[in-house]
Amino acid sequence: MKIQEAIRHLQELAPLSYAEDFDNTGLLVGNSGADLTGILVTLDTLETVVEEAIEKKCNLIVSFHPIIFSGLKKITGRTYVERVVQMAIKNDIAIYAIHTALDNHWNGVNAKICEKLRLSNRQVLVPKSQTLQKLVTYVPQAEAGSLKKALFAAGAGNIGNYDHCSFALEGVGSFRGNEDANPTLGERGSIHYENETQLGVIFPKHIKNTLLAALKEAHPYEEVAYEIYTLENTHQHLGMGMIASWDQGITEQQFLQQLKDTFHCGCIKHSKLLGMSIKKVAVLGGSGSFAIDAAKAAGADAFVTADLKYHDYFTAEDQILLVDIGHYESEQYTKELLVDALKEKITNFAVVLSQINTNPITCF
Repeated sequence: MKIQEAIRHLQELAPLSYAEDFDNTGLLVGNSGADLTGILVTLDTLETVVEEAIEKKCNLIVSFHPIIFSGLKKITGRTYVERVVQMAIKNDIAIYAIHTALDNHWNGVNAKICEKLRLSNRQVLVPKSQTLQKLVTYVPQAEAGSLKKALFAAGAGNIGNYDHCSFALEGVGSFRGNEDANPTLGERGSIHYENETQLGVIFPKHIKNTLLAALKEAHPYEEVAYEIYTLENTHQHLGMGMIASWDQGITEQQFLQQLKDTFHCGCIKHSKLLGMSIKKVAVLGGSGSFAIDAAKAAGADAFVTADLKYHDYFTAEDQILLVDIGHYESEQYTKELLVDALKEKITNFAVVLSQINTNPITCF
């Protein structure tokens, strides 16, 4: 197996087209055409992690956070980032970062937090916009059913909890082929009129190329007319954060203790206690202050995230309990998620969970 094949599985799990614009995801270091020897999964790529990869004979490091976030102008070994890149290149180790592509995934970072807290009835907290597109095409009425089946099989027609969704109109299409045409219907040089179905299906944008290939394969015409639009609809299963709940509420003190025990927090920072029951919980792994208003609007009793600043806590305004459990703590179980997903797809190569604690923060 080549490294590129492992990367293909990663991109099926979390398409890079759904990463945030500010992010730096994908293959950051290395040759995707090299033979794969093993995969090491980590939250951060540090020098000690590269050493671990060498020791365990893994030439692909799958890292949640990107080691190269902004551009590198020099690689002299002056900073830890430069030293990691130097060491990886010297030892023919590739580094792949998945970051916000997995943050936005329905079964990604925040789903893992919900799972660890045994929360159910989850929904995306901040749905991602401009991720749904619509394909409209025109096909002879007799072929509309078979074309629709092919488009569904390629992944189109899913809206929230529904699939096989489409819309069709009937009308008359016209065309005339020139001397080089090879028309399925009609004759060269003559205008042909055909009873056609205008067929429309919604699809997630990352399958666009696959869908167009299926369209051209299944469509009877030599030249296929189609249109693609980006929709304003948000993707209900794609976006940052989640909101979920328990059947029964617990006290704020019980809630904070559960967080501390589950995520092994040395310290938990939170806004003032309000003396209320915690039943509906919003979560967002990593830096999540931007979603405080969304958590309040969704009616969450508490919002669990990381990297809250001093003034962020004032925005609770006695409406919600804001809890900062730490950046590393909130994302630590992402490694397990990636290892499990890769082991399902890659059975004949070692997929290793890094044993290095990369948390740079300690509590006294």
